[in-house]
Amino acid sequence: MKIRLTLSALVLALAAVGSAHAKDDLDIARLNNSLDQLSRDPTLGNYAQGEQARARDAIARLAQARSKERPHALYVAERRVDLAKAAAQLQDAQLKINQLDREHDQIQLDGSRREAEAARRELERQRMQYQMAQEEAARLQAEGAAAAQQAQQAQAQAEQARKLAAAQAKAASAARKQADAATQAARALRNQMQDSGGK
Repeated sequence: MKIRLTLSALVLALAAVGSAHAKDDLDIARLNNSLDQLSRDPTLGNYAQGEQARARDAIARLAQARSKERPHALYVAERRVDLAKAAAQLQDAQLKINQLDREHDQIQLDGSRREAEAARRELERQRMQYQMAQEEAARLQAEGAAAAQQAQQAQAQAEQARKLAAAQAKAASAARKQADAATQAARALRNQMQDSGGK
């Protein structure tokens, strides 16, 4: 009877050990599978290589741990796998942020270039307007100078015509005086001749 109890206890103990080992094997397989999924991931697999290596070391230590050390080794291995995933996700996020920053910088640079080009075109337009205004002012100034010169010439011609008219008026007045004198002389001569004929 005692032997049967001992055998039963031994069988139960072996079953418990086998069950514990089976559970341990399941934990190791689960952690290895999780880490394998991470390393095969096309996006995240290339990141956090150091953390992935440390997680594999922690899983290996879990596989070799004695039963008393097993819970702590399991906790460390699980945290190492979680950390490897988080580190890979963080590196991927940082890479995406850096890429977005570069795209943002490029967009700002393109915007600055467009603004500079628009400012250059506006400056060129204003320069052309200024040049056209200068040319128009020069044309108007030349026209004004020509008009002033024509006015001066017209004034000189008018002055010359006035002097000529004055000279002609003077000559006409002298001719009139001469004609009056000749008329008077002829009248006097006629009167004299009439007086002489009557005597």
